[in-house]
Amino acid sequence: MLTIWGRATSSNVQKVLWTCEELSLAFERMEAGREHGQVDQDWYAAMNPNRLVPTLRDGELILWESNTIMRYLANRYGGAALYPVEPGPRALVERWMDWQLSILAPAIAPVFWGLIRPPAGGVDPAQLAGHVDRLARTWALVDRELAQHPYVAGDRLSLADIAMGNSVRRWYAFSFERPDLPNLAAWYARLGERPGFRKHLMGPVV
Repeated sequence: MLTIWGRATSSNVQKVLWTCEELSLAFERMEAGREHGQVDQDWYAAMNPNRLVPTLRDGELILWESNTIMRYLANRYGGAALYPVEPGPRALVERWMDWQLSILAPAIAPVFWGLIRPPAGGVDPAQLAGHVDRLARTWALVDRELAQHPYVAGDRLSLADIAMGNSVRRWYAFSFERPDLPNLAAWYARLGERPGFRKHLMGPVV
């Protein structure tokens, strides 16, 4: 059985848990990170020198980095529907997985920290508004892509959608007025139909 270390509210852990659900994989999740500790222990650092979550153990193999774990699980356990074997379709999925890390994550992080975990001294409203505007423009790019097909990398759910699912969940959970992005909203509704999304991503945003 797979073992996954990480708290259930972590966006990166949620990616992996949802992937497991889509692949019907049994796993044991061990609490780690933030209030659960563990990551500061030497035994954990021996597995994951970054002292972050998630960490996956599959037999003798230990992996960290959530997108890498997702790719491994799809490759190892028959996930071609989520992660195509053909080079072209696979590259389209990987493009959006890389984009999630390089563009979307840096855009959503300051909004999350400003709204959900603000510093003790408070948040500069003008600065936060700038971050929200940047994030809205980032989602507008996705909205234009989704005008062409129902999922970000094509006509079916893929690892690309799973990688971005927690971010769009947060976008619609944040308490501010959002621009009208109809294709993004429809995509969010489609993701919400997946049992794994509802089970692992629809809890409180903390």
